Amino acid sequence: MLDAVTQVVPTESTQQAVGYPTLFLLVAVGALVPVIPTGALVSSAAVVAFHQTAPFSLLLVFLVSSLAAFLGDVALYWLGRRGMHSKNGSRWLEAIRSRAPQERLEQAQEKLADHGVLVLVLSRLVPAGRIPVMLACLMAKMPLRRFARGDIPACLAWALTYQVIGILGGSLFKEPWQGVVAAVVLTVVVSTAPLLWRKAVRRLSGSQHA
Repeated sequence: MLDAVTQVVPTESTQQAVGYPTLFLLVAVGALVPVIPTGALVSSAAVVAFHQTAPFSLLLVFLVSSLAAFLGDVALYWLGRRGMHSKNGSRWLEAIRSRAPQERLEQAQEKLADHGVLVLVLSRLVPAGRIPVMLACLMAKMPLRRFARGDIPACLAWALTYQVIGILGGSLFKEPWQGVVAAVVLTVVVSTAPLLWRKAVRRLSGSQHA
């Protein structure tokens, strides 16, 4: 009977063998196509790792997610540079431009001029900040190597932030699935709160000028 149960329930080693490559693929694709909630993925993976007994699980989540984010960013920036040098542009460049409102792009250009590649670190921590900063770097004709150097600490800080969110969610509950739900909720709050705050400030300032 015990053998039958162990055959049905995946072991931690099986979960890791499937989970880490899946996490890497989803985060990398999410960096290329910014519609996948990569922050929630990292937080959820951190919750699962928090409840595992295998050593270095949390460290592996951190390394896999940060590396995947970095490679995805570099690939997207390389594709954007190809589009900038092409006469007809590219669908990747158009996708970047479509996700960078003019107001956010102008802010990113100002911050890039003032702080250089350091702005890349904040761009990954601020909701919807990565793409405008990346487009500003493209328009400034920043070399790929310089962009990559600035993106390394950005991806490390991003992975660490969302992993901490996952650990907080996982520490509140005994069951991993409960921690995953809590981590996803925390991630949504962290991601949407600044956007909602900016919208509220704009409406307030608009009503005062009316």
